[in-house]
Amino acid sequence: VQLQASGGGLLQDGDSLRLSCVASGRTLTNWIIGWFRQVPGKEREFVAHITWNLGTPRYSDSVKGRFTISRDSAKNTVYLQMNNLKPEDTAIYYCAARSSAGPYNNWGQGTLVTVSS
Repeated sequence: VQLQASGGGLLQDGDSLRLSCVASGRTLTNWIIGWFRQVPGKEREFVAHITWNLGTPRYSDSVKGRFTISRDSAKNTVYLQMNNLKPEDTAIYYCAARSSAGPYNNWGQGTLVTVSS
């Protein structure tokens, strides 16, 4: 599966932004799509994921209540709605995909989100 992430930008503290991840190349039945982020020099961090079949979300504690992950099956797209952004949310955001029983081995290019105070 090929993944194309987009939507990053330069924001201010408290702003909102929506990232998109378009998947192509295969059907996503029984797959999980996730969002991760990475600050240069630091380890990549899990942000959220969603199961394609049921749309069940899961969030990291750092974004719970502020970020919402969703999917549009017709568009093969997963969204990450980010509200009340904080400077510590600044990172390169990546979407990734895995089968229900496998590791994340399909990654899109990153999209940069910068939040200034």
